[in-house]
Amino acid sequence: MAITEAQFQQVANKSGIEVATIKAVNEVEAAGNGFFQDGRPKILFEGHIFWKQLKKKGINPESVQAGNEEVLYPVRDQKKYLKGVKEYDRLNKAIAIDEEAALSSASWGAFQIMGFNFKPAGFSNVKAFVDAMKKDEFEQLKAFSNFITALNLNVNLANHDWKGFAFSYNGKEYLKNKYDSKLKAAYEKFSH
Repeated sequence: MAITEAQFQQVANKSGIEVATIKAVNEVEAAGNGFFQDGRPKILFEGHIFWKQLKKKGINPESVQAGNEEVLYPVRDQKKYLKGVKEYDRLNKAIAIDEEAALSSASWGAFQIMGFNFKPAGFSNVKAFVDAMKKDEFEQLKAFSNFITALNLNVNLANHDWKGFAFSYNGKEYLKNKYDSKLKAAYEKFSH
């Protein structure tokens, strides 16, 4: 179910930012929709994050890499992305290795929050986070609000500091993707 104007306003008030700002992030992150047509939440699986998550659990990624090269690699490789619903094929292959690490290694829903950020998003574990991401876009919006507030990113957004937000939210890769410029343009679209 799509986010209602009242829900956008409720979260905007709680986070201290404009509705147009939230809509801008939603549009840039997930084209304004948190779900694929088949009803599953939008995801992007990150194999280099999976590598790190396995190491955190004391699992040597190299020991399980053979036959799993498309989901497990030490550095970011966008060529491995299948995009769209096919990302679930990659996620499921990773789940067969380690469910918690796999779920933590995908970005989820309308705001593409990484699973490993479950705590600042307001959840006790990654499974609870994923369950909420599966419910509806309002749950995804509430997780986004919790996340940006916990990390003070709402301050960047309130001040229209697109570069500061883009760097904190997406890392230095934001420059390649012109994430800050896309946010500014989307904000201008929604604020008029």
